Amino acid sequence: MKKQPFIITTRQSPLALCQTEWVQSRLTQLHPELQFERLGLTTNADKMLSISLVEVGGKGLFVKELEEALLAKNAHLAVHSMKDMPMEYPAGLIVPVVCEREEVRDVLVANQYTHLEDLPPGARVGTSSLRRQSQLRALRPDLVIENLRGNVNTRLARLDQGEFVALILAAAGLKRLGMEHRISSLISIDQILPAVGQGALALECRADDQFTQEIIAPLNHANSLACVSAERAFCQRLGGGCQLPVAAYAEMVQGQLDLRGLVGSLDGKTILRSRGQAAPEEAEGLGKTVAEDLLQQGADKILSAVCPK
Repeated sequence: MKKQPFIITTRQSPLALCQTEWVQSRLTQLHPELQFERLGLTTNADKMLSISLVEVGGKGLFVKELEEALLAKNAHLAVHSMKDMPMEYPAGLIVPVVCEREEVRDVLVANQYTHLEDLPPGARVGTSSLRRQSQLRALRPDLVIENLRGNVNTRLARLDQGEFVALILAAAGLKRLGMEHRISSLISIDQILPAVGQGALALECRADDQFTQEIIAPLNHANSLACVSAERAFCQRLGGGCQLPVAAYAEMVQGQLDLRGLVGSLDGKTILRSRGQAAPEEAEGLGKTVAEDLLQQGADKILSAVCPK
C-alpha cells in the first residue's frame, strides 16, 4: 500500500538541509508508515548576500517563504533555526516543538590562532551579527570587524583565501555539518553571550493541523522549549525583529531557569547586562522581567539608535 506523503519544507543552504535531514530521520524512525519528502525553498535573504542583514530589513528574513508554503498547504512542516524566527508567528502558524538544543556558544575559527586573545591588533574578523560585533568590540576594540554573510562553506572559503584572519560562528552549525575540526576554540558565554534561540531547532506547522502536531510531538524537548521561551520573551519585550545587538541565554540550574540578557552599543563601548531566575513554567515572565531591567538601564536608547522605530 502506498505510504501517505508528509512534506517538510526547508531552506536549501547546506546547514538547513542537514538540520532537516536530522529531523526527517527521526520522524522516519517514529512513523515508518509515512513517506517523508522535502520541499527546498530559497528565501529573499538568501538571495541578497551582498547586503547586510540590517540593510535588508524586515522580519522573518529566513523563514517567510517557508511559512507561505505552510499556509498554502504545500507542506506539513517547516524546520528552522530558532534564532532565525521572528518574535511573533504569522496568524495560523505555531511552533509546538523545540528539539533538544545543541551547543549554544559561538566559536573562533582561525587558521593561525587558537583564542580571541591570540589575534594580533588590526586582525580582520568576519561576522554578520550585530550582537557579535558589539560584544567583540567591547572585548577587543583593536580588531577590525567587518560584515560577512553567506553560508558556512562560503565564509570558510573566504577565511581560507586570506580575506579574514578569523571568523566568529555558531558552534551548533559547524557541529551539525561535521566541521568541528574547523573550531579553533569555544568562546565563553561570559565573553560573548549567544543569540536568542541559538543552537535550537524550531518545528513550525499550521495551528489547525492536529495530525502534524501529533507526528512531531515526540521530538519536543521540554527544557529546551522553556529556555528558548524565556529568551524569546526577553527579546520580544525589547522590540525584537530588527537585527539588533541583543543577546540572551537561559539554562536549567537545579530545576530553575537562569536567564542572562544583554544589550550592547555597536561600538562596544556600552554593554548592559541583567540576570534573573524563575520556575520553568514562568519562562515568559522571566524574560520580560530581565528585559525590563535592561530598559531601566537605558537599553531602549541603544536599540533605537540601531533600529529607529
